[in-house]
Amino acid sequence: MTAPGDAVELATERFRLTLLPELGGRIAACQWRHPAGRWLDLIRPMSSPHDGDEEAGCFPLTPFSNRLRDGRFTFEGRDIRMPRNTPGPHVEHGHGWQRPWKVVASEPDRIVLGYEHAGDAWPFPYAAMQTIELMCDRLRIRLTAHNRGREPMPYGFGLHPFFPATPETTLEARVETVWHVDGEVMPVRLGPAAELWGDAARLPVGQVSLDTAFAGWDGVATVRWPELGAGLGMVADAPLRHLVVYTPPGAGHFCAEPVSNCTDAFNLSTSRNDTGMMVLAPGSAIATAITLSPFALP
Repeated sequence: MTAPGDAVELATERFRLTLLPELGGRIAACQWRHPAGRWLDLIRPMSSPHDGDEEAGCFPLTPFSNRLRDGRFTFEGRDIRMPRNTPGPHVEHGHGWQRPWKVVASEPDRIVLGYEHAGDAWPFPYAAMQTIELMCDRLRIRLTAHNRGREPMPYGFGLHPFFPATPETTLEARVETVWHVDGEVMPVRLGPAAELWGDAARLPVGQVSLDTAFAGWDGVATVRWPELGAGLGMVADAPLRHLVVYTPPGAGHFCAEPVSNCTDAFNLSTSRNDTGMMVLAPGSAIATAITLSPFALP
């Protein structure tokens, strides 16, 4: 078991990865060797190995993605209240990103991280696993969750990467709808994706200010960094069919998060069936995978 802050390194000829298991199972840095020979950051690297709130790295989302209004929802007659975990009024990103994960297995190019939840304010016991594998031309992250309780469990999961943003960075994805949000970044209306994405296939991330979930995503996205002569393809398996896009102006980074559910899905699901909220039966499991494939631009 790693001590708090201890880093675990994975490396191949083309990839270098730094992990902080005790800090929410977070990828602290990920570099790829460009065919030209230089190393490029695919993920915005963390500046401090002890700052879990830093907008950098990449971490798993469990047992839901994004915000839960006031940290409260009702499921099958039970009122569930979770303590705030950020300065804002709502609970964000579940709890897996702030809990220690254990190294279950490790090789030079592959690592398995596990998280066991016995039940607390989130009263449902479950186990989550994150398997990270470096291949010759891609990085694959497999996420699994297993309901260890005796009752159904509401659930959502995904991945929260922070990507570098250059002035000419673009994000390309096929999405159908978008959740418009209020001043607290909570969803208020579902509309056509073009209302916020625009008509062009490639979104110029440095020219828009977004923090919302797009739905009807086909699981494929492409980031391009023209100044760096590089791009990154992302493929997410079902049920990750929402894409959360966060583009803080002038920040030098952005997020394109493959997730299963929209913001506040557990509350919205009481009146609609398109939120992406899943229900895991006792003893059942769910799995998905995200593949990141860097490439050189011509």
